[in-house]
Amino acid sequence: MWAFFADLVRNVGTEHTIVMMDTEEVGKTRRYRIYPSRMLAAWGGSLLVAGSIVGVLLAFTPLRAQIPGYGTETIERSARLNTMRLRSLQDSLAAQRQYIRQLRQLITGQVDSLTAPPGSSPNQPSTTDEPSPPPRQGGQGSAGRSTHEPPAIDPSVVPASSLGGAGGMRATQGLSFPLPSPVMDGFPTRDFSAQTGHYGIDVAVSKGESIRSVGDGYVVWADWTQDGGYTVAVQHADGYLSVYKHNGRLLKRIGDRVRAAEPIAVSGNTGAITTGPHLHFELWRNGLAQSPRSYVTGW
Repeated sequence: MWAFFADLVRNVGTEHTIVMMDTEEVGKTRRYRIYPSRMLAAWGGSLLVAGSIVGVLLAFTPLRAQIPGYGTETIERSARLNTMRLRSLQDSLAAQRQYIRQLRQLITGQVDSLTAPPGSSPNQPSTTDEPSPPPRQGGQGSAGRSTHEPPAIDPSVVPASSLGGAGGMRATQGLSFPLPSPVMDGFPTRDFSAQTGHYGIDVAVSKGESIRSVGDGYVVWADWTQDGGYTVAVQHADGYLSVYKHNGRLLKRIGDRVRAAEPIAVSGNTGAITTGPHLHFELWRNGLAQSPRSYVTGW
């Protein structure tokens, strides 16, 4: 047998005739002519087609995952990318928790003994409202307490012609000055005083009155606090934050978009530290309390 194949290989370019004889029927023969070159071409072509089919299956089907070592680099790259994404999400979550913690301290009126102004005490609230510390310190004075910037602008000393028309200073300050009053009817009963820890102004108002936002913004707090009762805070442009405490009912939720003069709550007398129906209104800028009287028209 091997001698036959060896002869075919040695004479691959010539024609061969194969004679087949049946041992049971003597004299009966069959003849076949073969070409070794054509046979080798057919075998080679078959192997090439079979290899191509296997390659296609491995390249475009899940069978490639069965090859040992295949895809290791891709998996490692994906793992590194997922790790970086996880770390980024953790950092973002930590920053959001810090912001919420500072905002909660501002809303609930928690005073740090190291930052409380002289003469004030977090355990001795006023007769009408509680002291409310800033959400973050804007600088340390010689007495070791937070210092508060004077109002960014006093509308009473700005000529009307310099406010840029009906739009006011909206383009530069984010709010239109002077600000509209958050209540239709009411009068201030206690003024802003950073020295005594009263970082807002109290406005006497009847129950059931609409509390309106002083400008466009987004609600960043709308919930119950122990001292301030139902409280809502609106974040405005240019670092301004307005806070409304002691409401009887809230009309907005966190994340809501509000417009200037849009009702956001209903006045009331909620909270532990209050002696009658009133609104405690605070205005902050970049973490520093501002005197609302210098900003709100009619106050």
